[in-house]
Amino acid sequence: MDEIGLFPLGLVLLPGEQVPLHIFELRYQELIGESLEQGVPFGIVYADDDGLRQVGTLATVSEVAERFDDGRLNIIVEGGERFRLLELTSGRSFVTGHVEPMDDQDDPAEESDVERALALFARLVELTGGDLEPLDPETPWLSFAIAGRFELSADLKQELLAESSDRIRLARLCELLVIAAETVERQKEIATRAHSNGKVHPPG
Repeated sequence: MDEIGLFPLGLVLLPGEQVPLHIFELRYQELIGESLEQGVPFGIVYADDDGLRQVGTLATVSEVAERFDDGRLNIIVEGGERFRLLELTSGRSFVTGHVEPMDDQDDPAEESDVERALALFARLVELTGGDLEPLDPETPWLSFAIAGRFELSADLKQELLAESSDRIRLARLCELLVIAAETVERQKEIATRAHSNGKVHPPG
């Protein structure tokens, strides 16, 4: 059982995902400073009005984009392994807690879901005009790699993060990608009709 520094945020960091952070609070400047100096990860945990979630992600600073004279930082962090928060601890200016590693069950994704997820990923990239490289079926943490490339809500990302079955997680991701693709297609249809002064049927 390890004790690590925690950074509660209103976002979810997935394994393999990179996100930019602006560090302005003194206590978290201290946390990030220690992480950089000692070369150790810290934990990012989703927090909202319901409190801290029990499953978080180890994060490392992959780039310091900018340092300000007052100590503020713009950084890029990358998600690593997941952990389960066992209890909060005290004694530091920033939040700390005892954690244990969280591993997947021996329940691999169905090959059909892997193919479907990759096809849906490609379809969404085409629909949105995104400039994203195709993903290989052997990509580590494939479900997280796909989810991290789209703007999912924090609650949905946390649902995926906390799921310990890769089979269930990828199947659920496919459901979310279908909904996202249908939404984008419907929005394009509405925009086309509106542009041509045709009748528009709002989704619902």
